[in-house]
Amino acid sequence: MGILLKNIKAIVPEGTDIAVKETSIYIENDKIVSMDKEPEGFKADKVIDGKDKLAIPGLINAHTHSYMAFMRNVADDLSFMDWLFGAIDPIEQQMTDEDTYWGACLAIIEMMKSGTTCFNDMMMNIKHTTKAIKESGMRAVMCRGLVGSAEDDGGRIDQTYEEMEFCKDCDRITFKFGPHAPYTCTDRYFRRVSDEAKKAGIGIHVHLSESLSEIDTIKKDYGCSPIEMADKNGLFDVPCIAAHCVQVDDHDMDILAKKGVSVVSNPASNMKLGNGFAPIPEMLEKGINVCIGTDGAASNNSLNLFHEMSLMALIHKGSHKTPVCVGAKDVFKMATINGAKALGLDDVTGSLEAGKKADIAILNLKTPSLMPNNNLIAGLSYSANGSEVETVIIDGKITMEDRKVLTLDEDLVYSKVNDIIKRMGLDKKDY
Repeated sequence: MGILLKNIKAIVPEGTDIAVKETSIYIENDKIVSMDKEPEGFKADKVIDGKDKLAIPGLINAHTHSYMAFMRNVADDLSFMDWLFGAIDPIEQQMTDEDTYWGACLAIIEMMKSGTTCFNDMMMNIKHTTKAIKESGMRAVMCRGLVGSAEDDGGRIDQTYEEMEFCKDCDRITFKFGPHAPYTCTDRYFRRVSDEAKKAGIGIHVHLSESLSEIDTIKKDYGCSPIEMADKNGLFDVPCIAAHCVQVDDHDMDILAKKGVSVVSNPASNMKLGNGFAPIPEMLEKGINVCIGTDGAASNNSLNLFHEMSLMALIHKGSHKTPVCVGAKDVFKMATINGAKALGLDDVTGSLEAGKKADIAILNLKTPSLMPNNNLIAGLSYSANGSEVETVIIDGKITMEDRKVLTLDEDLVYSKVNDIIKRMGLDKKDY
């Protein structure tokens, strides 16, 4: 199928920078085949008039837990460990496979409606999440959450291989190993996972240095920081995505920079759980690839990357008392090409360029939040809220048009999620 985005403003690469330019985008099958110049023999089955529109590369949510979408607003205002083990873990113990599926569907709808076209997911039950991904048309990197010891993990590593086989027919889904965190995995288990990752030729996605309690626990048990523990046990010997990295020092950041670890900052979740602010300006100075995630809806409580972009651009200006430490362009790159690099997908998605997959969000510029249209990159970080997204294209297919998701039944998803909440008693729970 050929799609033409005609005479549309777009955020495009300009060397190592980005810029807004008016262009036409030619899409054939799953790829952008040309920018501006019509390819020979191109046939447009659908033409989208770009007047008063802005095309951006689809946003990349580099760390989330999609199944948690139905846990929104049910475990708030708790300390981190009380939230995780006192509130969330008991809910997870009640979950069925179907709950995972409907939670993932709800998450995908929310992400798609706010311009996200790819997400990196740490999951409990991958098969039911990948079913939702296949049906919705989303792009995703899947990571089975792994906990355990060197001797036993309940077969979860084997489940990762099974899921890789299950999804080999869908090139929109790729995989990483997902050891949960240093406080749920032993050092020897980290080594076991790193060995498996090397054998399988895939990367790792892990929570690291999220809270002060984690720092205290790991220093007590291993005599080092969580970053050092992960490094000593091989997690950084393969491409690694480290979520959070809030409580890190210069030595930790030097390790991350040296080993090429990508850091996913989750500003809303880190603030809500009282874990603090990651030292993002310092990480950027050290050359660390920083990207953005929402974390799960149970701790955010949103999966809207525009909200995270705004927080990322603002909180560090306040905490560092300078307005020039993290700029709007920095933040947009974090939510697009930096995320693609972290996921090993920068030759596939993350920017609007000929040869890349057609993963595009189209925004309506005739909205109060983006008026006047005088600095659109700044507008995306400081004033947009996600409701401006009208159309989403993923892998060359239109998955949302005029804010209607075409690939999932929204009303059915909402009904099923409400049924889950009632069955678990979460509609009456007052945490």
